[in-house]
Amino acid sequence: MTELTLEEAEAHVHGGSFKTGPSERIGVETEWLVQDRHNPQLPISLDRLNTALATIDMPGALPGGSRLTREPGGQLELSSPPALSLGASVETMTGDIAVLRTAVEQDDLILVGRGLDPYREPPRLLDHPRYRAMEAFFDREGPWGRDVMRGTASVQINLNSGDDSRGIGGYRSRWELAHRIGPVLVAAFANSPIQDGWPTGWLSSRQDIWSRIDVGRTRPPSYDPDPRVAWTRYALDAQVMCIPGDLDGDWSAPPGLTFRAWLEGRGVPGLRPPTLADLDHHLSTLFPPVRPRGWLELRMIDAQDGDDWVVPTVLAATLLNDPVAADTAYAATEPLCADPQRPVPSHDTWLRAARIGLEDQDLAKAARACFAAADSALATPGTPATLRHALTDFAERYTERGRSPAHDHLDALRRT
Repeated sequence: MTELTLEEAEAHVHGGSFKTGPSERIGVETEWLVQDRHNPQLPISLDRLNTALATIDMPGALPGGSRLTREPGGQLELSSPPALSLGASVETMTGDIAVLRTAVEQDDLILVGRGLDPYREPPRLLDHPRYRAMEAFFDREGPWGRDVMRGTASVQINLNSGDDSRGIGGYRSRWELAHRIGPVLVAAFANSPIQDGWPTGWLSSRQDIWSRIDVGRTRPPSYDPDPRVAWTRYALDAQVMCIPGDLDGDWSAPPGLTFRAWLEGRGVPGLRPPTLADLDHHLSTLFPPVRPRGWLELRMIDAQDGDDWVVPTVLAATLLNDPVAADTAYAATEPLCADPQRPVPSHDTWLRAARIGLEDQDLAKAARACFAAADSALATPGTPATLRHALTDFAERYTERGRSPAHDHLDALRRT
């Protein structure tokens, strides 16, 4: 394959990560922990999982066309195709989750929507060389990478990057707003307060774990008025996690090697030059809370119980896609951005959101304003009433009371 130059790599990342155009298409990815119906602490083997999925683990088996994949610890992920409306996106995912849920329940398994497995430390079930290399990479810094790979689950929302304007619908503003509402989404939907059967001291332990591993690939890029510049710099300066090769080979990368250094041939005698395929694979191993993939992938939200995944999907999509709601959300999140030279929340704000959630008054006020703005936008004719009801019901149960789903699990634990 053709050797890649630094200039070619920069152009590829710069040009491909933010595709500009109308902000219409919406996609959602739901991840699920899988537990035994009768004993949630029981490990689930790969054979049992495969048996449960045998009837639907094939192209076309899911009515909405979602893609079913497995995560390293046996978590399941459904990735919907992009839809042209919020209602269509939710309808597609709802139908495909129902089929998946029915399939696993026939084998006495259940789908569990939590950000972190509260009881088990699952083994790594997938033996692909990518996951072996990923685990070895994370192990250099501690146990948290294994926790992420094997025991976490999320709701990921995919929204168009925006157009090339300087307004609220432009990719620059949408990138900034996605980061400004990020801690609000962490706090409002925190759902992982327990690990190994005990409270961790964090409402979103999943977000805490992510914050502890390789900051050059898990935290937001340093702020730049042009997100394409910021992302290109971030991507090339991140360490290489895997160097793809034969499926029976070792994909581990030399410790400390950044993609930029690999391109420049610095300090790695005998290592083959990188290719465009290597760069694309490298980009797939970067995990910031907002990841540009030609569209914006919001990755900061804990998995939600039952059908509550609908709520962050509705909230995030409405706040970014409705101009009035976007303006309101931007103003509401101003107190979360202490540095006037950097109009996005600091790392400390993200941690505060994960630790105490809406007990923080700035986060609570911003969350209430964001929910209210989305509710107002959803009142327009033509919006499915079920979406607005899901949003307001969640707000009444949690947001208006300064709570998140994590509090329900802590309350239940105290009662046992």
